[in-house]
Amino acid sequence: MLRMKSHIWIVIVNYRTASLAIDCLHSLSSQINELVDIHVEVVDNNSGDESVPKLHTAIEHEGWSTWAGVMPQSRNGGFAFGNNASIRNALTSTAPVDYILLLNPDTVVKPGAVKALIDFMNAHPSVGIAGSQLENSDGSLEYSAHAFPSPLGELDSAARLGLLSRFLRRDKSHSPKLNSAHSCDWVSGASMIIRRKVIEDIGLMDEGYFLYFEEVDFCLRAQQAGWQCWYIPDSRVMHLEGASTGIHATAKRRAGYWYDSRRRYFAKHYGISGLVVTDMLWAIGRLSYQLRRNLHLGARSNKNSDPKWFMFDMLWGDLRAILTGRVWRISHSGQQT
Repeated sequence: MLRMKSHIWIVIVNYRTASLAIDCLHSLSSQINELVDIHVEVVDNNSGDESVPKLHTAIEHEGWSTWAGVMPQSRNGGFAFGNNASIRNALTSTAPVDYILLLNPDTVVKPGAVKALIDFMNAHPSVGIAGSQLENSDGSLEYSAHAFPSPLGELDSAARLGLLSRFLRRDKSHSPKLNSAHSCDWVSGASMIIRRKVIEDIGLMDEGYFLYFEEVDFCLRAQQAGWQCWYIPDSRVMHLEGASTGIHATAKRRAGYWYDSRRRYFAKHYGISGLVVTDMLWAIGRLSYQLRRNLHLGARSNKNSDPKWFMFDMLWGDLRAILTGRVWRISHSGQQT
């Protein structure tokens, strides 16, 4: 009996990273086969450089035009905005789309990675979202499966105290040592496959997030609708994390949109009071860490790995948003599309 093809629509959102996006397309080109019908759309979020002509030239020169295309946007509305633009095309495509795969431009898809995701999703109809095992360029593993951010989780991450972590720990499913597929709360949008029915059930990604936390929000909404999220280590993707944003350069001051996204997530899902409690717990945890570090009382690290002005930017930003009323428009808000 012949197996039916699964039609997968892949979205790559580009902003001034055309060379990386072309490398990603190269890695996908070998995975066009009889088991997976692939269409790739590179959404350019108004890069304002030569990204669009570079992408068009590469697609034509490499002979990829039968399965890949470019979708220029008139503005840079963020990660969710760019993905939603292409997802809308997928939902109205003449060829029925079974799955949508979100890929970062700074990824290189290892052989068999797409098929591994498709095979798993086909075999597990109750799973709505799945993510790949993400690897760094040196072959080390990123944390690829995560628990949802929470007020107590913020206390734990800020305090960096092993005893507290053991007390608060539930399933540490994000451990990079796990090499078998398992359920988790959320997976990275750097390589995240979504069943079409999930989008039909819960809608598109929330465009109120410019960058970061949008996939966390989406996975939470999917879970609330009854869908499972899984981590699939057989699907291996190299991720040059932060290559396009520099978000992990701790010596630099973190971009404001990260704080905006964090604030939106907690205000939306925990309310304004929940955001306040979250910040209070984080501040207590961080102050305890600083005290233990100064007194050499077993702090996990002797080096502060926070970006510059991290505490000020986060806590003052949240307080200012509350005082000016901006956060009230976020609290328990519906999806923006």
